[in-house]
Amino acid sequence: MRVRVSYGTAIAMGLVRAKMMARPTTAYLMTYWPGRCRNDCAFCAQARSSNADWERLSRITWPPFELEEVLEALPGGGFSRVCLQTVDYPGLVEDVITLLSELKSIDLPVSLSITPVDDDALREFKRLGVDYVGLGLDVASERLFAELKPGLHSWGEIWDFTERVLDTFGRGRAFVHLIAGLGETDRELVEAMERAYSMGADVSLFAFTPIKGTPLESRKPPSLERYRRLQIARHLLEKGYSTETFIFDGDELVGFDFSPEELLEIVPPSVFATHGCPACNRPYYNERPRKEPYNFPFSPDKKYLEEYITRLSGSR
Repeated sequence: MRVRVSYGTAIAMGLVRAKMMARPTTAYLMTYWPGRCRNDCAFCAQARSSNADWERLSRITWPPFELEEVLEALPGGGFSRVCLQTVDYPGLVEDVITLLSELKSIDLPVSLSITPVDDDALREFKRLGVDYVGLGLDVASERLFAELKPGLHSWGEIWDFTERVLDTFGRGRAFVHLIAGLGETDRELVEAMERAYSMGADVSLFAFTPIKGTPLESRKPPSLERYRRLQIARHLLEKGYSTETFIFDGDELVGFDFSPEELLEIVPPSVFATHGCPACNRPYYNERPRKEPYNFPFSPDKKYLEEYITRLSGSR
């Protein structure tokens, strides 16, 4: 059996010899399928009609290795968690069960990112050691969902799956993945995050990354300034703050109803780091290593936060 390994993970494990800009704290693996995903997300290299490099997911290369080789190398990577990504294909659930059974020998907690499956499969995943599940809603706008994510599962089905994951794994154990920059408004993205948190789920934010060979290859990624405002919004929603404290100009989020001093008390520098399962840092998933990251792999210092909040307050 083969499994795909993110390039940074493969370096950390010693499967690939290359320079590493930031060490992954989670081992990122992906199911192997010698073809395209059954879904056809317009932004994804793995999509059914994509002409992108088959080894990519976002901007990351995921070379395949024999499972035995990966299991032997995993303990030497210094990881705190395994994250198993999936594409949708016939026999996916059986492959996931096999991989989870083999990974039990590594004795690390496992996160699983997967499209909707039935409750029996969810219970089996939990029995085999999965403690968090990622759900690729991706498109925060219901009006754009069918256009950008044509496939096997509707907007409503993914929200229903989120409820079922929470029923099986518990509050806070479902991560709804949302991508900023797909044409949604700030208000739509905030409403999607608010819905996830009101259900008891958590949210992982990603920045849209244009991939050559996909229908959205010419779309520009979101501005860093916009993304920083959305990261702060996500944190405030997680901590229970109402959207009444958010300041909108039409559908654009332009600030928050707090003084700079109050925001610095409420918001930690880690708000600009990767937010996901415990030990997830996803280095440079959305940008090249020499660019300022949308999601820092480690928390930036407090001065970075202070400078951004000063800039945000001055722009209102």
